[in-house]
Amino acid sequence: MKHTSFEDMNCSIAQSMEIVGERWSLLIIRDCFDGLRRFGQFQRKLGIAKNILSNRLNRLIDEGILEKQPIDGGAQQEYVLTQKGIDLFPVLMSLMQWGDKYMPNPEGQRMYVVESKTGKLIQGVGAISASGEPLELNDLQQVKGPGLGGKRIRRSRS
Repeated sequence: MKHTSFEDMNCSIAQSMEIVGERWSLLIIRDCFDGLRRFGQFQRKLGIAKNILSNRLNRLIDEGILEKQPIDGGAQQEYVLTQKGIDLFPVLMSLMQWGDKYMPNPEGQRMYVVESKTGKLIQGVGAISASGEPLELNDLQQVKGPGLGGKRIRRSRS
């Protein structure tokens, strides 16, 4: 099924969805955070067709979210998150927390995220004030920035 491109839409969310909005992309990135690095590992865990996985991995590489690195100087390669990919961690945390709240498993929490040093549960991801206080939706407003001058944009693939 062909999807409508958001490439020309001047919206940060639409631009982000153009890159990571395909159904397999965030699951691949999730698995990278869980330590998977090899094509076969992704294929076995996700049950995704090899051609689709190859396309998604290549797109994530093209977008600078993943990079290929040789394994022990050999011909085999592994997929590693770049800083751009690591910066998606709060997005995945938010989706996980939303899913736990609205699509819970009847047997209990699927996964806990704790601080490595203390073993304590982390706080929920959300908007935080400049002074570190959690904010609610009614505490926020969106203010037009210089990039919203009504122009459509075309994202460059660098």
